[in-house]
Amino acid sequence: MKTVFFGTPDFAVAALDAIMHSTHEVAAVVTVPDRQSGRGRKTTPSAVKQYAVDHQLPLLQPERLRDEEFLRQLAAFQADIFVVVAFRMLPEAVWNMPPHGTFNLHASLLPRYRGAAPINWAIINGDTTTGVTTFLLNHHIDEGAILLQQPTPITPDDNAGTLHDRLAAIGSRLVVDTLDRLADGTLSPQPQQGTPCPAPKIFKDDCRIDFTRTAKATVDFIRGLSPYPAAFMTLLNPHGETVDFKVFEATAITQDGSVPGDIQCDGKHTLKIGVADGFILISGLQMSGKRRNSIEEFLRGTNLSGWKTTF
Repeated sequence: MKTVFFGTPDFAVAALDAIMHSTHEVAAVVTVPDRQSGRGRKTTPSAVKQYAVDHQLPLLQPERLRDEEFLRQLAAFQADIFVVVAFRMLPEAVWNMPPHGTFNLHASLLPRYRGAAPINWAIINGDTTTGVTTFLLNHHIDEGAILLQQPTPITPDDNAGTLHDRLAAIGSRLVVDTLDRLADGTLSPQPQQGTPCPAPKIFKDDCRIDFTRTAKATVDFIRGLSPYPAAFMTLLNPHGETVDFKVFEATAITQDGSVPGDIQCDGKHTLKIGVADGFILISGLQMSGKRRNSIEEFLRGTNLSGWKTTF
């Protein structure tokens, strides 16, 4: 099938590459305009743009998806179908353009985790299974008819980063399978079944660790935000100054008699903080303005005697 691919981040590149290595054709790529990012406000292309440039694919970067010139350029490719992976919401003038419509790859088993952060929320909520879904776009976000789904387990060692990479790989194969079956007419879209579950965008204030929760819930929260955007805690040093710490890795310890927020540190190898039913044992963190450290590296350079949590 002749496709136009819409996508932005690394997660989308795997699917684009899979289509490129399939029997289907990528007629063009649509991605966001280059944006300024980082402390130096350097203009950088999206990961999808970089792939398109490297492979000499026709590229469109519209500011407005309803722009008449963009719609004219898009129609000129005469694609059979549009494929969307990690892009923004498309207007009907776009998703209804090709004869086979437009399908999206979503990083959950819909209708669970509709929204911007399905990978994070699946781990935060303690799920043991997730997956990927291809579905047809319609007027509502993540509510279109399902084409194909592929489940995968969430292991206790997974964090948002490892799960992201695995779902990108599984999803790339599912995208090609979806194109294959749409091309040969063996795929029938099915309405979503089950209770919807939201996965809203995560902001910084959502990432603060709450030490009044259980050890497992706290560790799931840390895993679900690691390595990005990263859970954080705020500590008060003996001088009365507050310092933020990103926490990337922790282990749950269930134990009676713990006090939420209580810091226990041996000054060399161990940093434990009390939660509702025990402690979390922190093994990887980053002080604000510093680089990421293992707990041993961190404790060699920082004395936490007299520090307290604030939450």
